[in-house]
Amino acid sequence: MSDQLVMQVDLRDMAKSDVEDNPETPVVDRLVDALPTNEDGDPYLAVFALTHADQDHCLGFAELLDRVTIGELWATPRLWREYEQDPDEKLCDDAKAFQNEAERRVAAVLKAVAEGREPDSGDRVMVFGYDTEHTRHAYDELPEEYKSGPGKSITVLDGQSCEGRFHAFIHAPFADDCASARNETSLAMQITLTDGSGQSGRMLLFGDLAHDTIMKIFDTSEAKQHEQYLEWDLLLAPHHCSKKVMYISDFDGTDVLQQDVLDAFSRYAADESVIVSSSRVIPARDEPGKNPPHRKAANRYAEIADEFVCTMSWPDVDAPVPVVFAVDASGAHLVREDTVELAHEAATKAAAPRSGRRLAAVAAAAAAVATAFAAAQTRAEARGDGAGADRLRRAIDVGRGGAAPASPVGFGR
Repeated sequence: MSDQLVMQVDLRDMAKSDVEDNPETPVVDRLVDALPTNEDGDPYLAVFALTHADQDHCLGFAELLDRVTIGELWATPRLWREYEQDPDEKLCDDAKAFQNEAERRVAAVLKAVAEGREPDSGDRVMVFGYDTEHTRHAYDELPEEYKSGPGKSITVLDGQSCEGRFHAFIHAPFADDCASARNETSLAMQITLTDGSGQSGRMLLFGDLAHDTIMKIFDTSEAKQHEQYLEWDLLLAPHHCSKKVMYISDFDGTDVLQQDVLDAFSRYAADESVIVSSSRVIPARDEPGKNPPHRKAANRYAEIADEFVCTMSWPDVDAPVPVVFAVDASGAHLVREDTVELAHEAATKAAAPRSGRRLAAVAAAAAAVATAFAAAQTRAEARGDGAGADRLRRAIDVGRGGAAPASPVGFGR
């Protein structure tokens, strides 16, 4: 797998993130700055995957498409269904931009296939899932290698084999849910990244799925003896830490805990597991009718994971920084905020801007610095002097990233 390959799942770039004092991140700007470049010198994103077309999962896509070369799109049939019904009523502008681009790419792939050639990077598309209305849409004519769904694996990104480094196992959307509410048609998958040392990190992404569909994923995978695809080091809390994952309202509106889904998460959690809520700050208490994140969901997650993190309060509510989850020779782990700061400094020295290795250098340095900090602290505690981290910081000021591995892998917000 090349360090030129970066995958983005969903996007929420809010206008208020451009205001200097606001803590929200201008995601598109960050990507433009950090992505490698292609042969034309343009920022290059190998894959953009959209779990579903809610505004909070695709906001900013039109700008991203304008500023970045996206090699391959991952889409689901749901958008074709909704777009045909009434796009102006159901879809935001960025969802419509995504759908128009997906349709353009379907046509480009079909043209390339008819001409006996592979589609170019920038024209590729993969469609995940099944819809009973599939014969009404052009994506139905795509060859099978451009379609996928539950029970299938992906190891190729934008036409490049990533065997042994990247593996995505698709869990959903299920065929039976094609006409369900949009959230229940979310693209769900386990992504595994493997470091050059052979260490792996596994992440579960469930989009905005709720309890019943998530349990269907666990039940189906266990019945088919696919338990390895349920294992996780990092779980992105479904639906932004919604209580609907583990609570169902009874006839009088009382939330009833569904222990089965918490038990399922726990069964497949690795040691030092981390759950991340991509959301606003978790409220002190829940109020009736309020959207997620929900405090009672966060409390349940904290009971089953070794660490629970909210993106808008990591590490501090007044100064949040990106959540970085790295995979290196020491295993899969959350990179702490002090190492992220040092890593950016090290990577700036190690890779010139727009060199095509900037994102890789930052990830590598973050992982290397985190590992080195842990080792230095252990040695310091053994000596009883407590100064290992300070010495390492001074050493990094001199060396600036020389210990970074050549081909890091990791997940980040």
